[in-house]
Amino acid sequence: MDTATPAVAARGLTKIYGSGEAQVLALSGVDVDFAAACFTAIMGPSGSGKSTLLNLLAGLDKPSAGSVQFGGQDLSAFSDRELTLWRRTHVGFVFQSFNLLPMLTAEQNIRLPLDLAGDRVDRDWWEKIIDTLALRDRLSHRPSEMSGGQRQRVALARGLITRPDVIFADEPTGNLDTRSGFEVLSFLRQSVRELSQSVVMVTHDPAAAAYAERVVLLADGRLAGEILHPTKESVLAALDELTTPVAA
Repeated sequence: MDTATPAVAARGLTKIYGSGEAQVLALSGVDVDFAAACFTAIMGPSGSGKSTLLNLLAGLDKPSAGSVQFGGQDLSAFSDRELTLWRRTHVGFVFQSFNLLPMLTAEQNIRLPLDLAGDRVDRDWWEKIIDTLALRDRLSHRPSEMSGGQRQRVALARGLITRPDVIFADEPTGNLDTRSGFEVLSFLRQSVRELSQSVVMVTHDPAAAAYAERVVLLADGRLAGEILHPTKESVLAALDELTTPVAA
């Protein structure tokens, strides 16, 4: 992908859930770019629209207005079937709940996106992912036979196996202890630096956000600023400012 083109961008992105008195404006006219080969975190108070933005950027949901540009392509031009096929090769996902199939081994779970697409495994890429994530001795194990950290590493390997344009991670450390969480974050950062991977991560944890190169801030469904080269302290200060009531 041309690094001069954002990996993914939102233009006037708006999402409304429900109707009438039950209507909820989750996102309102968001314009934001996410650079290629960059680790970007999305943060904001509860209900700010973080996960909604992530789902729209990844093509998991459709906007009420506005558009998502993915590598210069407008996702709204795709049919549902085209979008499904496109996601299989262009997008990787890592979720808080792992989303592994319990009847499959770690190896089978990792290979699943390739199997669904009818693609063959790139052996060099496979070896690099398995060794980097230290999964070689767990490939024959099912999810119930692994720790939370091991399951998330399997989920991360599955997200990377198709060499996607962007990895979308939704609270990837939410179910992990501190050590396992930092191991996953370290690999996400390593995949950006060494593999030129693009990563967009939603998190509520300032320490996790500090692993990113950039933090995009949301509040009440709107873009509320950004932090370059974030630290835990700078993220905490920004979040505190967003949640502090403005004096009359």
